[in-house]
Amino acid sequence: MRKAPIFLLNSVGALILAVLLASTITLLSQVALATTNISATTTAHWAWDDAIGWIDFYNTNTVIASSTKLFGYASSSVGDISLDCSSTRNNNICGTSSYWVTNDGIGNLSGYAWNDIYGWISFDCNNGGTTCSQSPYRVYIDSNGDFRNFAWNDAIGWISFNCTNNGCPPDYKVNSSWLGNTSISGTLDSSTFDTGVASGAQLNSVLWQGSMPAGTAVRFQFAVSNASSGPWNFWGTDQTSSTYVNTIGPGISASLNYSLFSNFRYFRYRITLYSDSAKILTPQVDKVIVNWSP
Repeated sequence: MRKAPIFLLNSVGALILAVLLASTITLLSQVALATTNISATTTAHWAWDDAIGWIDFYNTNTVIASSTKLFGYASSSVGDISLDCSSTRNNNICGTSSYWVTNDGIGNLSGYAWNDIYGWISFDCNNGGTTCSQSPYRVYIDSNGDFRNFAWNDAIGWISFNCTNNGCPPDYKVNSSWLGNTSISGTLDSSTFDTGVASGAQLNSVLWQGSMPAGTAVRFQFAVSNASSGPWNFWGTDQTSSTYVNTIGPGISASLNYSLFSNFRYFRYRITLYSDSAKILTPQVDKVIVNWSP
């Protein structure tokens, strides 16, 4: 078996929106242990499903919305809705089942939650590949901290995070102190890279090195072509410019959509960095590694 070549792309430069001091950086592992940032207000910590009823995101005191993902677990009539394998009721179980609900840094959620009875709960139609063309959906957090839209489970159907989805009253929503779409961002497009494969290569994954303080985010889009001059259409998880490849942090590989980025000789990447909501902390990317195979 031929080993997949790895491009080690040169530093994308010091993309710093503000000066970072080591003393100001909070590790995500510390965030995961903090008290919930979901609202205690009676009508502001509930989601609803027609099959299982109310889902409480506050009373376990574990659910945290951060700029990279959701931590903890919500409670329901059918048991926990676990949002992240590292912070379940049984502590970290990522060694046996790796899953989480990610945040792209401005409030768009992706990935899966888990329930022991009904299984996977999808927060984004892109999780299912071609699902978006049939039923577009995605949970997101707005600039007021309100969760909006629906998640999906194959057994129990739609989970609504805000009564505006299907009419109020009753008045309900899930609200957090983390506010979506309040950070500032910076974007850089790479130069053109030649895989050298005349018949076209397949882009497999992207990994970056640097630092990502709590509350910040790094995400990618890719463009591919069989001509060194392009055209260059940057895409994330589907064939549109509105989706992104979200990363959990430095040194952690993120898979690319094989159907979008295969059989092309040339590629570029677009990287977007997001500050925290207070516009103080920013990530820094020093190197980008793209894994590809012929």
